[in-house]
Amino acid sequence: PVHVAVEHAHRTEWGRVLAGVAKACGGDLGLAEDATADAFVAALEAWQRDGLPANQGGWLATTARRKAMDRLRRARVYAEKVAELERQLARTSSAPEASAIPDERLELIFGCCHPALSREAQVALTLRCLTGLSTPEIARAFLVPEPTMAQRLVRAKQKVRDAGIPLRVPAPKDLPDRLPAVLAVVYLVFNEGYAASTGDTHLRVDLCARAIDLGEVLVTLMPGEPEVLGLLALMMAHHARRAGRVDADGEMVLLADQDRSRWDRPEIAKARALLAATAGLGLGGRYVAEATIAHLHASARTYEQTDWTAIVRCYDRLLALIPSPVVRLNRALAVASVEGPAAGLEALAELAGELGDYHYLHAARSELLRQAGDVVAARAACRRALDLVGNDAERRLLQRRLDSMPSP
Repeated sequence: PVHVAVEHAHRTEWGRVLAGVAKACGGDLGLAEDATADAFVAALEAWQRDGLPANQGGWLATTARRKAMDRLRRARVYAEKVAELERQLARTSSAPEASAIPDERLELIFGCCHPALSREAQVALTLRCLTGLSTPEIARAFLVPEPTMAQRLVRAKQKVRDAGIPLRVPAPKDLPDRLPAVLAVVYLVFNEGYAASTGDTHLRVDLCARAIDLGEVLVTLMPGEPEVLGLLALMMAHHARRAGRVDADGEMVLLADQDRSRWDRPEIAKARALLAATAGLGLGGRYVAEATIAHLHASARTYEQTDWTAIVRCYDRLLALIPSPVVRLNRALAVASVEGPAAGLEALAELAGELGDYHYLHAARSELLRQAGDVVAARAACRRALDLVGNDAERRLLQRRLDSMPSP
């Protein structure tokens, strides 16, 4: 029970605890991350000995501040930071911390998304600090090697510390310039929950809920920004299908086979309302376009009744905004639903150079080749996808698909 509690707390409290420590010690993210990790290690022993605390997040936050103070004392530096931590510890030791600190987490996001950092560093650093995602998980999200991502994270934390980058929500006039990176962070957190890059389960509902929570805070902060509304609508439309995306055993279920009666219709309605609210706010960007695609999927009564022609048009608009090979891959699948598997395969062939190590490309090719009747090539593509996939649930799905194809 203690290990389960610590694991759950890591998923739900890591970002809040780290944000509080980082703010208290002047933005030293390296120190904050080490102290937060120390607190979780201490929890394993203390909670086993003393029992689970009533407010686990408060216990972790207080312990992390103490651990940070111990580290600073051992180093005999940052005397002012030690004093500030002592003041914060005195304020928090007598009263438990609040269970939700959305503004403090947003301060951490905006601090990590400072324009002094490159866009890649902004997103990677915030994913690491806010969610506690591992370096391999973040590397997979960026489609880069793990050592590259590790170096990027180290350099980013050093720059935040050395440049004294403040961890705070910027002034209103500066919000638009800082917003794209923040939205990218929130969406990548959601994506890791929606389709986990590693591990045994396909879904990490806690990460999805965390991203939606941050999206709602952003909507409160910037209610007139169509992209903010679009991102929240996009995440809600996807998250509404969570119950249909896995079966009773927790195994993945493809969109075409999902039981749509299990989808969360009130959440789909919320997504629709958010998307409608963007109409009077000017032309939206990528998140409004993606939310429209997600809504077209979520609102279709059956898979066969999906408006694939409208989805292809949405992907055309999305490609004009972000000419990403992953967007082109998804568009190719939509084209296949309109024009047949041959058209989809022709579009996928153009992506082999850019996405040769991306397992979704080979999984998509396998399915379209199977539909086209080329079972030998379909099996080969499926085996290539199996070689590349990192998530065990997806691996099992691919293996079931491979086993279902007749051997030549």
